Amino acid sequence: MSLEFEAVIGLEVHVQLATETKIFCACPAKPPAGVSVADIAPNAHVCPVCAGHPGTLPVLNSRVLEFAARAGLALNCAINRESIFARKNYFYPDLPKGYQISQYEKPVCEWGRLEIDTDRGRIPVRIRRIHLEEDAGKSVHEGPATLLNLNRAGVPLVEIVSEPDLRSAKEAETYLRELHAIVTTIGICEGNLQEGNFRCDANVSIRPKGAEKLGTRTEIKNVNSFRFVEKAIEYEIARQEQVLRSGTKVIQETRLFDADRGVTLSMRSKEEAEDYRYFPDPDLIPVRLSEGLLESIERGLPELPQARRRRYQEALGLSAYDAGVITRDAGMMNFYDQAVKLLSPQDRPDAGLAKSVANFLTGEVSRRINDEGCELSASRLTPHHLVELARATAGGVISSAGAKQALNLAWKTGETISVIVDREGLKQVSDIGQLEPVVAQIFSDFPAQIAELRSGKDKVLGFLVGQLMKRTGGKANPALLQELIRKRLAEE
Repeated sequence: MSLEFEAVIGLEVHVQLATETKIFCACPAKPPAGVSVADIAPNAHVCPVCAGHPGTLPVLNSRVLEFAARAGLALNCAINRESIFARKNYFYPDLPKGYQISQYEKPVCEWGRLEIDTDRGRIPVRIRRIHLEEDAGKSVHEGPATLLNLNRAGVPLVEIVSEPDLRSAKEAETYLRELHAIVTTIGICEGNLQEGNFRCDANVSIRPKGAEKLGTRTEIKNVNSFRFVEKAIEYEIARQEQVLRSGTKVIQETRLFDADRGVTLSMRSKEEAEDYRYFPDPDLIPVRLSEGLLESIERGLPELPQARRRRYQEALGLSAYDAGVITRDAGMMNFYDQAVKLLSPQDRPDAGLAKSVANFLTGEVSRRINDEGCELSASRLTPHHLVELARATAGGVISSAGAKQALNLAWKTGETISVIVDREGLKQVSDIGQLEPVVAQIFSDFPAQIAELRSGKDKVLGFLVGQLMKRTGGKANPALLQELIRKRLAEE
């Protein structure tokens, strides 16, 4: 973006609630554990209610109301003690009733706030509302035909709507990651982006720097990847700037993101609230949250990601980067906390070991998760493994290379680190009697480098240690090798 314009971005995030049944009927809302949505036969989880048969009546799943309130409390919202459901009227093939049951005038939660760290500093992103609604089905296009799969129809969602407080694609991505970490931490969403558990509509406009009036916005629909949201917004900002520079006007419309081409494409004109003809649903009475229930929900909230980041940095000495990576994912946070508790029965772990465990998580473990496109829970790795590795490396039992090899085997097999180290011969050689002859040979084979080291050029030390590691099959203790080299220099 040029210096003449600024972007104005608001996000509408659809969070699929992790309830066992749908919002208004008893059909399953999600597949069994370990089963993908794609593995469920089309229209297997459908009944007359979610299929929109005439004469059927919705019955609210009370669990979804609790989950919505939990989200509101975690996002500093005002919780409305009474909320109502409305009918949002529009026609689409995968909307079987011809309307969607949603909330409009009286949502469950309003006026919240989520703070994020950006290039502009720490900024609050205002949450306008959090409301409940049912999901639609899915249209499957096969040649000239369109088939309908209603398994998803009636699955409960909360829509979290922000004010247009974001000013860049990167800020939008940061906000989404923080929101994802919160909804998974408080247990209301499984957070699988590939399965559509967490997806986003981005409202994007640009305006001259310093202007107060908002520009014409476009809405990018249903993006379910952090990286794609960032790319889609970046493209849309550039496209709108080009439109304005050409002397024409931005059209208010809904657009889709083509991930293969990296572009947004026009889908349809953008609807406004009046186009949907909202009115209170006559089949559903107003719902009320009691003070006792709200107090119980608030007491049950776990430690939120931002609080954990502070604790990791202040109590355990983690860097802001490592704490940030760990707290992006609820599973990784819980995994790390379990490992930290294993470090000391008194819950006062050695900070060095806690940082070592964090390094494994943010390094090799994160790499494997990204490479394999899986969750940490899909591996056979446990917190015990990382604690074993941290202690083994701190004690000089294995090198960093050996630790990496042991971790990768534990990831696949679940065997203990001690078993893997013994079987694979990964123990470091720390026997001075074994290493001194190898060091002596290095002094003989590399006289020029030894002379450089003697003259104070310490950089060559790394080269010499590397040569020694090669000759010991990578098993020598590198810290001990450095010590032996310096000792021999001092004795000459």
